[in-house]
Amino acid sequence: MPKYIGIVNYLTDKIARNEIKTEQRLPTIRELAALFHCSKVTVVRAYTELQQNHIVYAIPQDGYYLVHKNKLDNSSAVINFAAASPDENVLPYREIQHCLNQAIDKYRYALFNYAQPQGLPSLIEVMAKYLVDYQIFTKPDNLFITAGAQQAIHILSTMPYPNNKTNILVEQPTYNGILQFLATSNIPVLGIERNFQGLNLAELERTFAQNNIKLFYTCPRFHNPLGTSLSPNERKQIVKLADKYDVYIVEDDYLSDLERHSNAYSLYYEDMSSRVIYIKSFSKMLLPGLRIATVVMPPIMAECFKKYKKWMDLGTSVLSQGALEIYIKCGMIKTHRKKIQKVYKSKMQLLNEKVQAVGFPNIKWHVPEVGFFACAEFLNKVDISKLICRLKEKDIIINDIRENYLDSYYNNKILKLSVSKASLNDISEGIAAILDEIKRQG
Repeated sequence: MPKYIGIVNYLTDKIARNEIKTEQRLPTIRELAALFHCSKVTVVRAYTELQQNHIVYAIPQDGYYLVHKNKLDNSSAVINFAAASPDENVLPYREIQHCLNQAIDKYRYALFNYAQPQGLPSLIEVMAKYLVDYQIFTKPDNLFITAGAQQAIHILSTMPYPNNKTNILVEQPTYNGILQFLATSNIPVLGIERNFQGLNLAELERTFAQNNIKLFYTCPRFHNPLGTSLSPNERKQIVKLADKYDVYIVEDDYLSDLERHSNAYSLYYEDMSSRVIYIKSFSKMLLPGLRIATVVMPPIMAECFKKYKKWMDLGTSVLSQGALEIYIKCGMIKTHRKKIQKVYKSKMQLLNEKVQAVGFPNIKWHVPEVGFFACAEFLNKVDISKLICRLKEKDIIINDIRENYLDSYYNNKILKLSVSKASLNDISEGIAAILDEIKRQG
């Protein structure tokens, strides 16, 4: 038996006997290396194993801690392939709590007044420098802090644009949140198909040319819900078409923190004509309850965006902004980014291994290297709704991809899975059950 497995068993045994409690730091790497007469690398591998199974979590320069037992207990009954929110077991809640406490002290006087509509000036300065890591270069005057990406989408969908156009174009399928908002607000919306091969650029050009499009909303990478990313050439061509036909692009880069390829650039990076509005949410990386996102606006639209934002909320939470500023400045965010990349990569790797181990000739699986979403594409006729209902009876929860479509575009041959909240054990058990149910129907 490998020595690191012995360390894993030692720690899990102590946890089971309640000798290690939440809020109590686990033995240090040095202590365990001395106890087991092994290298520190072996101990780190043991702790990595425990982290990937959501038993412990790490705080940089502090140590390892036991994940709260309530979190573990609540995840045992139902296997959740429906949620698009992040895995709470890998969120840095202790670190954010520390930053919130510091923010209360640092910004205590600002709490007595409304925040500035653009955002906390000190956070904006920090954010402008931080975004350089993502190849997003902007002046602070064009950068805004919003209460999550959803608020940014609401403002961008309702405000006027320099092109004086009226219609909004969305990919099909797309993020359910924008579809629900547009429907309830009676805003004109058109669709363009996005499939597992990408976008039909000729069709996109026709749509831009003929349909009075003011903005095109897109998730270029780790698409919600397909999980796919557009190719570099597609990204360049989309930006060129937007410039040619006087269309603005809203780029929702909600999972940019999971990008592992240094040459995978955003649409914003390719934009030389100030056509791209860039949104980066921190909800999937940090605590969703912080409700923080940043928006990079074209200079010509910055004042209009500020006006609309001011009369929507008078200013984003100072505490949330202050906590994020401190979290970025102290460097913890970069360490956490590496951690979540490993966690979500391990989930997708396991998912891919499980589906590839059992071959079905009439199913094509689309599993990205990392991300939240993966899909099964059925090449024959199958009742997706019935499949989802049968799996629900087995406590496996999956959402119908219908919610991501305008009615006229619905594709009833795609089963979407989100691994964001599923543990490795959930993925192993859940995929086995899904494949078994597909076999029964097939």
